[in-house]
Amino acid sequence: MSFDRLPRFHEPARLAVLLSGSGRTLENLLAHIDSGDLPAAIPLVIASRECPGAEKARAAGIKTHVHAGPLDREWLDGLCREHEIDLIVLAGYLKLVPITDYTRDRIVNIHPALLPSFGGKGMHGAAVHRAVIEAAGRGEVAESGCTVHFADEQYDTGSTIVQLRCPLDPNDTPEQLAKRVFALECEAFPRAIRMLIERNAAASRTKSNA
Repeated sequence: MSFDRLPRFHEPARLAVLLSGSGRTLENLLAHIDSGDLPAAIPLVIASRECPGAEKARAAGIKTHVHAGPLDREWLDGLCREHEIDLIVLAGYLKLVPITDYTRDRIVNIHPALLPSFGGKGMHGAAVHRAVIEAAGRGEVAESGCTVHFADEQYDTGSTIVQLRCPLDPNDTPEQLAKRVFALECEAFPRAIRMLIERNAAASRTKSNA
């Protein structure tokens, strides 16, 4: 299977955002949508717990579900079909998402490091930035950044869509590095989603002309 097997997306493309925390990435995507930079809409948010991100989604008028346990495959498929979701966007969502015939190649994630390094279970937030700074202290790396990638059955192993990079400073703290990397994330995630929307449209035109 591949991304190009998917049917033509809606116009605008319909995104489900999954989150677990502050909702800053949701806010960033909504800002890009409102500015006309991202041809998408967000009709659905799923949160792994009650959190500021869920509150922000409700405040924006988005249908919001809080689901504390592991996501049931059939429940997720049904919800995505009900809301006619084109892409599932993991915006700081801390759990594995079931991969089904429907969700495969629709799920995109953003990771605050340059995968394949500094990924895997438990590698999120400050833990990632501490690991990067420690590796820099050993002379192993000189830069960090963020990676947008397709999600698969494991943490942080799907194919890369977009990577953006920033240099490391010898005096970096995890908080300072996190701030710079998040600035890159705010650019990378909308760019990657827009690329996928454009790629889907191009593939659909090719199929219709075949």
